[in-house]
Amino acid sequence: MSTTNTRKLHKLSAGVLLALGLSSVNTVYAQETDATASEEQVIEKISVTGSRIKRIELATPAPVLSIGSEEITRLGVPDLGQILSEIPAIGAGSTLIGNNNSNANAGLSAVNLRNLGAGRTLTLVNGIRHVAGSPGSATVDTGAVPIGLIDRVDIVTGGRSAVYGSDAVSGVVNIIMKDDFEGFQFRADTTQDTEDVDYSTHGFSVLAGANSADGRANVTFFAAQDNIKEVLLPQLQQTNNFSTYANPENTGEEDGIPDRLTAPFGGSELINDNTVINPFGGGPLITFTDDGTPIDQVSRTFTNSFAFGIFDQEYDSVYYSENNENYIPDQQTITLATTFRYDLTENVRFYGEAKYVDKEIAQQFQSSFRFGTDAISVTDNAFIDAGLQQRLLDGGQTTATIARFFGDVGFRTASNDRELFRVVSGFKGDFELSNTVVDYDVFYTYGETSNTRKTLNDLIPGNFTAALDSVIDPDTGLAACRSSVPSAQPSGYVSPADVNPGSCVPFNPFGFGNSSAAAQDYITGDVTRTDVISQEVAGGYVSFDSEELFSLPGGPVAMVLGFETREEKSSTITDEFTKAGFFTNAATPDADGGYDVDEYYVELLFPILKETFLAEQLDLELAYRTADYSHAGSADAWGVGLMWSPMQDLTIRGSIGESVRAPNITEAFDPQSPGFANISDPCDNDNIGNDPDRAANCAALGIPAGFEANDNVSIDVFSGGNPDLLSEESTSKTVGLIYEPSYVENLSFVVDWYSIEITDAITFLGAQTIIDNCVDSAAGLDPIFCQQVDRNGTSLDIDLVRSGYINASKLETQGVEAQVRYRTDLAMFDLPGEVSFNFSATHLKQLDIFEFQNRPDEINAERGELGDPMNQFRNSISYRLDDLNVNLTTRYIDRSARIAVGTDIAEDLSPAFIGSIVTHDVQASYTLTDNVTLGFGVRNIGNKLPSGVTLNPLYDLLGRRIVANVVVNFD
Repeated sequence: MSTTNTRKLHKLSAGVLLALGLSSVNTVYAQETDATASEEQVIEKISVTGSRIKRIELATPAPVLSIGSEEITRLGVPDLGQILSEIPAIGAGSTLIGNNNSNANAGLSAVNLRNLGAGRTLTLVNGIRHVAGSPGSATVDTGAVPIGLIDRVDIVTGGRSAVYGSDAVSGVVNIIMKDDFEGFQFRADTTQDTEDVDYSTHGFSVLAGANSADGRANVTFFAAQDNIKEVLLPQLQQTNNFSTYANPENTGEEDGIPDRLTAPFGGSELINDNTVINPFGGGPLITFTDDGTPIDQVSRTFTNSFAFGIFDQEYDSVYYSENNENYIPDQQTITLATTFRYDLTENVRFYGEAKYVDKEIAQQFQSSFRFGTDAISVTDNAFIDAGLQQRLLDGGQTTATIARFFGDVGFRTASNDRELFRVVSGFKGDFELSNTVVDYDVFYTYGETSNTRKTLNDLIPGNFTAALDSVIDPDTGLAACRSSVPSAQPSGYVSPADVNPGSCVPFNPFGFGNSSAAAQDYITGDVTRTDVISQEVAGGYVSFDSEELFSLPGGPVAMVLGFETREEKSSTITDEFTKAGFFTNAATPDADGGYDVDEYYVELLFPILKETFLAEQLDLELAYRTADYSHAGSADAWGVGLMWSPMQDLTIRGSIGESVRAPNITEAFDPQSPGFANISDPCDNDNIGNDPDRAANCAALGIPAGFEANDNVSIDVFSGGNPDLLSEESTSKTVGLIYEPSYVENLSFVVDWYSIEITDAITFLGAQTIIDNCVDSAAGLDPIFCQQVDRNGTSLDIDLVRSGYINASKLETQGVEAQVRYRTDLAMFDLPGEVSFNFSATHLKQLDIFEFQNRPDEINAERGELGDPMNQFRNSISYRLDDLNVNLTTRYIDRSARIAVGTDIAEDLSPAFIGSIVTHDVQASYTLTDNVTLGFGVRNIGNKLPSGVTLNPLYDLLGRRIVANVVVNFD
């Protein structure tokens, strides 16, 4: 079968550096063959991520990092996104753990290259787009890619939209799958922590494949089940509800005394699961034991905010947020997949793949709550303790506000059942046009993700208000809702219940679990949303060279011409109660949107010089793509790359390009809908000094000096998508050096500098941002923002803010990556075995976010903050002796700031930094027989953890754990 262009060459000029460890750079450098080599060799050109031009060399102008299947399976994590987040170039905020507080993204694990946002990283499978996992977005769930079928993962830094299309503004992740397996393989994996965290995973998979007798066909089947056990925050070793408080010894700025300190036992005495009376004052602060006995509430030692403070120990009557929150969701995944190929002729191959993935995810959220928005009638509440009633009445209280979580009713548990189906088919091969061999590949793919997500035990506030207002029914002598007892209703009374007001069941708020099951059912319900995401793509390209017509001194010009047409759709159907606004969240309408795009592209490779003085190789690459979006108009992307080898051992490379990201479905089509937000009025007397321009601008709004806003309550917000959005644009640059000394076999040094600037970045403007920017401009009131804010004509309080998505922001990042790799046989030292060494490091020089690109002086500098350390490195050392392979991997994360490095100083918070972290993994595999291989390892062998003051997903917070696997192969 001849699906690639082959040539008879008189000299073999290829030397391949294989990816032995994490973050290895796939590169090849030209080397002359040994004098005894064959005079004629057949060289097969290959495809490399970052370009569709097939070439002899693996090296490209843009840096390509790779992680192989051996490393992926060795880490013992059944989630690809989590594995990739350990590569310094990739952020961890969109991983399985990073999404642990999201309903729509529960269980999703996406790649966030350079920490510029998961939506700005294009994730491909075998070079083809993959259906999204999150509604309204293009974000791919890498957890839906079966690890057992992965051959390697390539990561390309810098915008590659000219080659692959929209979304590749920060780079491309290309997952290369196995497609020609022959035999049968069974694999079992498990992970178990050793520190009583109760973290565990286990998985089983079977892989079977067969070739036809004539070798023209192959079929592969794969089935797997993987399970990840839920871990709650209190189970972690280092968590202890750390919080900050104002340092009472602080005397002012730059006095050498920290402004705020950090301490454990941060919680709130103003709210808990048993009810707190008078959280806002007006009477004694009282709470209850589980059986409903009233007790005086404890007092905080230090203050964090109005609602939260620091306590000297953990009290049962104080609410601690970490005690009820999720760290890793419970996840069960079933995967079925198949690949096939059939060579119709020597020059035509029919290929395809299909997969079905079913993920069931459950994760616990904070329970529903009411904080001072409801009150009980002290005079006639059916459940109030008589002694407490008299105490409150003696104090002049006939009503009393309450605050309460509803943990006894049930936590708001997110239950997601996400199913994904994807099929790919196509034809590829080659044909001769005159004397030119033309390679081609045409394909079609359809993918669909459906997700039924439920939030269990959400509160129906109107029903709760009705159920809380209980009295003793004089006819029965039993507790009843006031709405059910006409004699207890004042004139003009209207039941506040939204659902079944005639079936109200009284709720006892005092203590834990003292209300009836019927009352609990009456005040709660389940929010249900159904997402359907679909993607349909057809495309193809041809590649050929100019050898028949002309050649440059370095060889013929290579060209690729291609097209792609794509349609994306997303819809979310919401239950009727939620759409009516009965639950604690604002009324949410159904969402539906989609777009299509037609794209055409060209790539050119000019081998300008070869094997001449100061030019062992000099190649120029050009790429251009034009796209026509149905919702965002036309967008063009281009790229230029250069490879120069002045001598055999040294290669200098560079690239520059402009990429685009079109608005996704949510950003463009999300329906306008009402909501609410908590805000702090910038014109309030307490806030007006926070910006030098506020006083004058607030006065221009007609707000008097000394104004005190009523902003303790939430305000109305109206927000949604923006159909007038334009595509984001990014400019990326890379310059690199590859050095492979010929006098030391298998030694290489690689250094690359990168720079990415994204302009017209799409951002969602929150209510507070809009309000602040109305009055914070040195040029006076900003009419664009001020017209989005409605103030009450009498009180001057803010009533409504209109918000949404706009092209307003800019992101800039740059850094340096380096790698040293070496492999040697120890026989030269009279020792057995082989050793390989792979050291890779990243230095982040800049990561700046400009919320408004037209205000360059207002910078959010992220470099060196939590999640964006200045320096990271990873070192892998492997020793192989016959059937034994042992690996030691070390990971380093630099000291990171808890403060805002661009505006704060270390004195603002103590501790201001999380110290550097070094972790070590030790793993070994042994081929027991020809068919059985055993693996065993310990991750984070030193149980090295950051302080409990951070839960950033970049860190390993699980601690020491054992990884084990067994692989059984049959021919």
